[in-house]
Amino acid sequence: MRLDPTSTGAFAKALLAPDLPTPPGLVGRDGASPTRRFAVYRNNVTVSLVDAMASIFPTVQNLVGEDFFRAMARLYVTAHPPTSPLLFTYGESFPAFLEHFPPAMDLPFLADVARLERLLLDAFHSADGSPLCPSALATIPAQNLAWLRFQPHPATRFARLNHAAGTIVRNDRAGIALENVNPMTAEAVLIVRPALEVAINVLPQGGATFLETLLAGGTLGEAVAASEPEGGDIPKLIALALGSGAFTSIETTRESDAS
Repeated sequence: MRLDPTSTGAFAKALLAPDLPTPPGLVGRDGASPTRRFAVYRNNVTVSLVDAMASIFPTVQNLVGEDFFRAMARLYVTAHPPTSPLLFTYGESFPAFLEHFPPAMDLPFLADVARLERLLLDAFHSADGSPLCPSALATIPAQNLAWLRFQPHPATRFARLNHAAGTIVRNDRAGIALENVNPMTAEAVLIVRPALEVAINVLPQGGATFLETLLAGGTLGEAVAASEPEGGDIPKLIALALGSGAFTSIETTRESDAS
C-alpha cells in the first residue's frame, strides 16, 4: 500500500477514527483495493497504543480487569491520539479522561491511581542526579540549620491525592493484597528515584506540608514551622527528606549573611 503525498492529512486523521472511510489517495499493491490493508494497519496502530497504555497504567488495568481496560483505552486512544513519537510520554490526559468516564464512576479513586502511575513513569525517565548524603546536616553549624535550602533531585515528584493511590499502587506492584486498603483515604505521596528504581513514599502526618515547602524552595526553618500545626514528627520528617533521595544538595548560606 502506497500513499499519495497530498493525502497525508486525511490518512493521519482516519488512522485513529474507525468511523471514517479509507482515506483517498491510497494505492493498493498490484492495483488491489487498499481498504482491507488500511483496516489492518489502523488496527495495528491502535493495538500498539493500547499496549503502551497497559504498560504505563498496570495498576489501573489490574483494578478494572484487562478486558475493561483495553476497551476503555481504545476509546481514549481514538479521542486522544499521540502528539509525540515517544510512547512513554503518552497518556498524560488519561487521569482527566477517567474522571469523566461514566462506566468508571463507581471507582472514583481510579483517576488518582492513573495520575500517580503517570508520575512514576515521568520520574523513571527524568535526569539522573547524586542524592544528598543523609549525614549532610552533621557538618552544618546548629545556628545555620533553619536557613538551609534543599535542591530537589530531577526525578522527585510530589502529589496530594484525594484517595489512597500511593498505597494502592505500591501494594499492587509489590503483589500485596488490597483488601485492607480504604481507597477513599486522602494521601500525600513523595516519588523518588535516587538510583535505578522508582520508590513511592506515602507521607506521614505533617509530611505533605513539610516536603512541599522544601520542594518549593523554602528553608528548613520554614518547613518546620509550616508543618508544626499538623503535629508532624520533625526528626522523622527530616530523616525522610535526607534518606529518601529526594534532594541532591543543600545551600548553607544564611539569609542574613547574604544581604
